[in-house]
Amino acid sequence: MVATAYPGTPSTEIFATLADLANKFAFHAEWCVNEKVAFEVAYGAAMSGARAMVSMKQVGLNVAADPLMTGAYLGVKGGLVIVVADDPGPHSSQNEQDTRVFGKFAKVRF
Repeated sequence: MVATAYPGTPSTEIFATLADLANKFAFHAEWCVNEKVAFEVAYGAAMSGARAMVSMKQVGLNVAADPLMTGAYLGVKGGLVIVVADDPGPHSSQNEQDTRVFGKFAKVRF
């Protein structure tokens, strides 16, 4: 299992909890320099057969768009969960986005 993320409220707490549990449950948890790198590390693990998860806030999905769109048609051997914390309102983000539309555009299950 591999878990990656780029910090940004409201998604920071998701990964912070996983990072605290990484040693107890023997999985790799890694903060990354941006959302694209976080997606690529998790996707690489999933392509090689591992289970992986990546988390970010909604504007971060724009940063990770290139590997998301490529990964959507290449697929994975393991499993990949993409957690995107939308921020209705917005309360702590630059703007409001509904990433469910992005998921439909990429033709991924959500």
